[in-house]
Amino acid sequence: MDDEDHAYTNGEQCSDDKAGKALAQDRTDMAEDRTIMAVERTFAGWIRTAFAAIGIGLAFRVLFGELEPPWLAKAIASMFIALAIILALNAERRASKSLERMRTHTVDGPDTPRFKLLTWSIATGAAVLIAGLWILNDGNLNG
Repeated sequence: MDDEDHAYTNGEQCSDDKAGKALAQDRTDMAEDRTIMAVERTFAGWIRTAFAAIGIGLAFRVLFGELEPPWLAKAIASMFIALAIILALNAERRASKSLERMRTHTVDGPDTPRFKLLTWSIATGAAVLIAGLWILNDGNLNG
């Protein structure tokens, strides 16, 4: 919606029913836009947290890789990376539910397949990373 399309910018008053409905529709449209942007910001925040969990897991593995027993650093790193998978999946689920509730209105929101693609890409990458931590040892498959 362009700024020229708003009843506010056209100088309309609420004195008659038609102008009042136009102003109410403008307010509703702007509120829906703000809600969609809030859902997107919240999703982005959860995804940032998931990436931070992956980073913490990798940093823990690198910094404390020589712990005894040797599997302890891998296990702790794997827990953080698994947390990232859970966070990403939860973010997508919550964003999709929020946007689905808005589908009862005629809202032009973001496509949920984009949320799903990003989420499953992160989850798959994190799962491969966990597998790599346990399978690869100093770059060799031999342990």
